[in-house]
Amino acid sequence: MIGGHDAHPTRANSRYTRSPAPVAPAAPQPFAMTICLLKSKIHRACVTGASVDYEGSLTVAADLAERVGLRRYERILVGNMANGARFETYVIYGPPGSGVIELNGATALLGKPGDRLTIMSFAWLDAAAAATHEPAVIVLDAENRVIRG
Repeated sequence: MIGGHDAHPTRANSRYTRSPAPVAPAAPQPFAMTICLLKSKIHRACVTGASVDYEGSLTVAADLAERVGLRRYERILVGNMANGARFETYVIYGPPGSGVIELNGATALLGKPGDRLTIMSFAWLDAAAAATHEPAVIVLDAENRVIRG
């Protein structure tokens, strides 16, 4: 015995008692992954008007918007096929059956009547919903009548 203590590290009454076995760190908790996918698309919509004095947005005939699930005031991404401009705005409904597609406010400077647009909206989906998701898509003719979808 040295200094009143047993110097052997394996004895139970020793100051050299063994620490418990190390514990593995907890596994990281999975998080809910989401992915942004195309929800709605109106392809080849023909601009019928442009009003720079209006406060903003894109007017879309209500029947066309509803057919692809676009809601009033929903955020959209628009691509102008005539000049390559891309912009974000929101949808307002025009009269159903009118075929109206009107650029309003600042967006009126990004196109003119006769230009063809692609109007898109997106949704965040979890992995399970994304696996089976199909966007709602329509294709329009020059009079904004549905020719496909």
